[in-house]
Amino acid sequence: MGETCTYTKKEAGGYLVGMFGQNLIYNIISTGLYFYFQNVICLPAMAIGWIMTIARIWDAVNDPLMGTIVDKTRTKWGKCRPYLIIFPAIIGVITILTFLNGNYAEATSSASKLLIVGWAAVSYIAWGMCFTICDIPLWGITSLMTEDENDRSKILGLARIAAGIGGIGVLVVQVAQVVATVFTNKGYSSTKATQYGFIVTVIIMTIIASILFEFAGIFTKERVKKSEKSYTFKENFQIMFRNKPFRQILISGILRSPIQLLMVVAMTLVTYYYANGDFMNIITYNDDGSFAGLNMTMLVGVACVALGLYLGQFIAMGITPALSKKYEKKTLYNFYSVAGAVPFFLIYVFYKMSGGDLRTTFWSIIIGICFLFAGGAMGGINVLQSVMIADCVDYEEYTNGVRTDGVFFSGQSFITKLSSGVATILSSICYSVVGYSDTNVDTMNKALSAGADFVNYDGGSGAGKYAATMFFLISVLPAIGMVLSAIPTRKYALTDKEHTKILEELVEIRKEQGTDSNESAE
Repeated sequence: MGETCTYTKKEAGGYLVGMFGQNLIYNIISTGLYFYFQNVICLPAMAIGWIMTIARIWDAVNDPLMGTIVDKTRTKWGKCRPYLIIFPAIIGVITILTFLNGNYAEATSSASKLLIVGWAAVSYIAWGMCFTICDIPLWGITSLMTEDENDRSKILGLARIAAGIGGIGVLVVQVAQVVATVFTNKGYSSTKATQYGFIVTVIIMTIIASILFEFAGIFTKERVKKSEKSYTFKENFQIMFRNKPFRQILISGILRSPIQLLMVVAMTLVTYYYANGDFMNIITYNDDGSFAGLNMTMLVGVACVALGLYLGQFIAMGITPALSKKYEKKTLYNFYSVAGAVPFFLIYVFYKMSGGDLRTTFWSIIIGICFLFAGGAMGGINVLQSVMIADCVDYEEYTNGVRTDGVFFSGQSFITKLSSGVATILSSICYSVVGYSDTNVDTMNKALSAGADFVNYDGGSGAGKYAATMFFLISVLPAIGMVLSAIPTRKYALTDKEHTKILEELVEIRKEQGTDSNESAE
């Protein structure tokens, strides 16, 4: 008898460690770099928006192209593992390079300003390309590690949890501000100290993340043999859009793009709205410079938002695989989408009800509860999206005799990055309208350091406009996106019953053909 065609505990553990490392890097960039561009080196809001937009336009070609390359890859390690072994170190280097830039607000000439923007654009686009090379094989290998539907759903659910834990990468902002105090104590200006704090923090975190990411390539094995048949880049595009269930998921994900505003804006909101621009403000000092204690009101506000958001995601990611055994995946997906819009919208409602000040303990708890349910909707959708895309790969193999794992999971990568791009351009437009951009941000940072209150800071645009804009971005627009995303999947084309039948027949076909294990695996 042949080897059982599913992964071992060691393989699953290695994969999940790698997933954590990869998402640690992703969150350093998706949250930390955006904050760094906007609030540390003070790039113009629309410059950030255009950089992200250009990167996403390129991804429209790059993602399916990389998916095609993965599907055509033939090595003794398989088709996904080579990329997971080689590229973690490369993406680590590029991640660090994106932070090695000048300060736009301090630049004295048009040429130096252009150079700063240019470096930001080139390094970020290069990072996006490298991330695609890593991301598509990382998710695509899940359908090659096992042909057991329950095992695959389990590993994908655990992968989303590991990815969620990798969300601690957003703490790069807080850690960098703590590290910045070392440079402040050495006499550097607050601007330079913050920038150096980010660079040192990113280097350390990225090296650790890159090492962990390597585990996904070293410890996994591809057990489901890839079909010999492959398609051209053009044909793969046609396959993606011909596959109705995948097309529905893709369109749904694009419509849900505003949800990424939560990750793009949340760290800036928490840092400025609750910590008045610097997390070190949580620590209070006596007149003689001695430690006085913690600002508990500020600490409770930060904790409620952060814990609510991430705890909600983890709970949903943990229970969704079990729920999907009891309820139709389509039903759960649409429920999360529509029901999840409610807590998002309520965040803005409560902001208005409070008169613009949610920093009291009462309002912090209320907002924390909203984030708990909003995060739960996000976590559940993320798990289901991955599982449903894997189902679409089976559907394609059953229908046309070829497993296009790379191409279909490039769609997931494309959804993630396009959503981030759409969210960034939306935030850039709103920030430009209220003047939250380039030198105005530098002026605001100096004013806050001198004792100004961000909640009521006008920035020349009216009292509290910056705070109101941030709450609008993380509440109203994501709520709209969540509702819209349920429209394409309302009549989802692949039921769970149909998929189970397809998978059973595929297993029998593979056994008859003697392809139940991957000959290329070590």
